[in-house]
Amino acid sequence: MTTYTLFLVLIMVVAFLLILIIMVQNPKGGGLASSFGGGGTQSLGGVQNTTSFLDKSTWTLSIVLLALILLSNFAAPKVNAVDTSSEIENTIENREILDTPALPVESTTTRDTVQ
Repeated sequence: MTTYTLFLVLIMVVAFLLILIIMVQNPKGGGLASSFGGGGTQSLGGVQNTTSFLDKSTWTLSIVLLALILLSNFAAPKVNAVDTSSEIENTIENREILDTPALPVESTTTRDTVQ
C-alpha cells in the first residue's frame, strides 16, 4: 500500500466521521444534546458537555481533514518534469512551424494568353 493510498483511505474515514458528527448536531442547538434531559431544563451540565464535545470534535475532524488533504499532495505520484517539458517544447516548435507563412509557389508551366 503506497503512502498516497493510505492518505486517501484516511481522508475517506475522517470525512465519514465528520459527516456523522455534523448529522448528529441540530443547527439550533438541539440534536443529540437535546435528547438528554429535555434540552436545557437540566442544570447538571451533561447537555453542555455533549454540545461542547460535538463542537470540539467537529473542529478537530475538520482540521485533521484539511491537514490530510494538504499532506496527500506531497505523497501524490509525480509526473516526470522532463517528459512534460519536452512535450511543451515540441508543441511550441510545431506551432512555430505552422504559424510561419509559406512562400509563394511560382508556377513552372507557362500559360499562353488567349486574346
